[in-house]
Amino acid sequence: MSRRPRPSSPKKSATAALVDGGVIYDGNETDEEDAADVDPSPVSARVDIAGIEWNESPGLDSGLKGAEVIQAFVKHLPNQPGVYRMMNDAGDVLYVGKARSLKKRVTNYAQGRGHSNRITRMIAQTTNMEFVTTRTETEALLLEANLIKRLKPRFNVLMRDDKSFPYILITDDHVAPAILKHRGARSRKGTYFGPFASAGAVGRTINALQRAFLLRTCTDSVYESRTRPCLLYQIKRCSAPCTGEIDAEGYAKLVSEAKDFLSGRSQAVKSQLAKAMQQASEDLDFERAAVYRDRLSALSHVQSHQGINPQTVEEADVFAIHHDAGMACIQVFFFRTGQNWGNRAYFPKADPSLAPGEILGAFIGQFYDDKPTPRLILVSDDFEDRTLLQEALGVRMDHKITISLPQRGEKRELVDQVLSNAREAHGRHLAETASQTRLLEGLAQTFGLPRPPRRIEVYDNSHIMGTNAVGGMIVAGPEGFVKNQYRKFNIRSTDITPGDDFGMMREVMQRRFSRLIKEHGDESPNDPDPAHDDDPDIPAPSGIPAWPDLVLIDGGKGQMSAVRGILEELGIADKVTAIGVAKGMDREAGRERFFMQGKPDFTLPPRDPVLYFVQRLRDEAHRFAIGTHRARRKKELISNPLDEIAGIGPARKRALLHHFGTAKAVSRAGIDDLLDVEGISAATAELIYNHFHEEKR
Repeated sequence: MSRRPRPSSPKKSATAALVDGGVIYDGNETDEEDAADVDPSPVSARVDIAGIEWNESPGLDSGLKGAEVIQAFVKHLPNQPGVYRMMNDAGDVLYVGKARSLKKRVTNYAQGRGHSNRITRMIAQTTNMEFVTTRTETEALLLEANLIKRLKPRFNVLMRDDKSFPYILITDDHVAPAILKHRGARSRKGTYFGPFASAGAVGRTINALQRAFLLRTCTDSVYESRTRPCLLYQIKRCSAPCTGEIDAEGYAKLVSEAKDFLSGRSQAVKSQLAKAMQQASEDLDFERAAVYRDRLSALSHVQSHQGINPQTVEEADVFAIHHDAGMACIQVFFFRTGQNWGNRAYFPKADPSLAPGEILGAFIGQFYDDKPTPRLILVSDDFEDRTLLQEALGVRMDHKITISLPQRGEKRELVDQVLSNAREAHGRHLAETASQTRLLEGLAQTFGLPRPPRRIEVYDNSHIMGTNAVGGMIVAGPEGFVKNQYRKFNIRSTDITPGDDFGMMREVMQRRFSRLIKEHGDESPNDPDPAHDDDPDIPAPSGIPAWPDLVLIDGGKGQMSAVRGILEELGIADKVTAIGVAKGMDREAGRERFFMQGKPDFTLPPRDPVLYFVQRLRDEAHRFAIGTHRARRKKELISNPLDEIAGIGPARKRALLHHFGTAKAVSRAGIDDLLDVEGISAATAELIYNHFHEEKR
């Protein structure tokens, strides 16, 4: 067996190796842009990353498959904890698992008997395996969850919806901290409280906290520019530190009280306010007493409108799973400071043969891969690695985590309530899925498709007299709109006449399908999917295919001619079903005409459910294209001419505007005037002057 040199890799801590955003190839971590330059095939070397050793395989060219190839690996495996990856002949990862002993676990697979149908199918498709040994089983569990989220193996339980949660942020990088809604990377200096289940829950809580603590919500730039209190001060929702209506010490006390309240010390805060109100009353300062009264009332409003507010649970996440009809629903409730901060339902991808506890355990591991973990997690079903998972999460958070399966008392009532919500969400989702399935079947029958489409792409353009032209693509599948697959196309071609819808559509289709062929090959999207035909219970790795089964174009014959020309040019005209949807007489909904290759144009009955479905798809594409166009137009309207000058960053731009007042005044300034601005050198002054006086260069 040949040995090939591996690219060197800097040593990392175990935690960094588990959560870093690079692409892992046999133990070497590589930036995504460099991944194509790394040979991913296994070799027999070993790479140690802070105690994590990647064990290489006998190779892909052995010709073995299934249990035979697994038996070949068993001979070389240690009795150590670690993670293994099973792959098919295309190099796709089928399954990621962890083991207390890699040798014993993989030996189980090699025996080839006593397995469920799912495991049997997985073993049969395996042609290669890769391994990583870890110092502890806890590390293996963390690495497994990270790899599952990254690689999305077909036979694992997949979390599917992994949208970031919103938080409340009280900033620490300003003399007068603000209270803000925050989503995404927590890079700004400040204190974060959450997670909240929705942006609406954050907004309602911030509104109530404004009345209770009078903290500002404005941006720092607005704060700096205020010369008199804004409306929020007038309606008693801000203490106006911007104009000195409250001194720095008084505002700092309000900030401290808000942090205490959000950290769970709500009763202490309310007690202090009650005492202050009583003292103000005794001093006959009834105006100040009324302020404390209003703040107490606002705090009571926050706590009384949070749904289920437990008396004995200060901070916890509650998970409950309902598994029926081959589909699982996991409901998550968040409790912080003794308040219910909302809930969210998930529908993970999982084999129907898995027990609810197995699905729940795998889901929780992935759920906390990139989120802070509360000290208490309540679950509706027990699972095998519960003790190990709480230990792993405790290591990550650096404090003790308890995963509990309550049997009685208030905690059990909480779990039962969450389980009831899981059942209801499961029922609603089943009904919606069944309705969507019937519509897709009707769509296939109406348009003569070989099967119900799993991926529908709808295209529309938007512009005003040819300016800020954009194309929009929306995607729909068996479970409705797939918004993370939406794409926008800024029209770039200078050869297109402004307002030429046909030219714009040609550019959009050229870019879309050229990239699709480059990334996913010239495959036939309408051929039966072997993965689904052989194994209908296991979803495809990406959820929906990359290639569309059906393309809908918002337009008539002209638009369709442009689209067909591009599809023929790319050689995929017979592989993509494209249909034009033209508005009827007087652009009236319900009288749309449909244009297909090889068929005369036609209409559908006015009350046909398929017609309503197509209208909904077209309207969503129109909404997306219009929204994208408006955002681009707005950005252009508020753009500053100084932004176009290379080398002029925020600090210099601010200095120029402070000195001259407007960008127009900067454009009229001479070099000597520009040199008077702090931070502007002779070279920079000449650069700015030449930018606005090109004819004099």
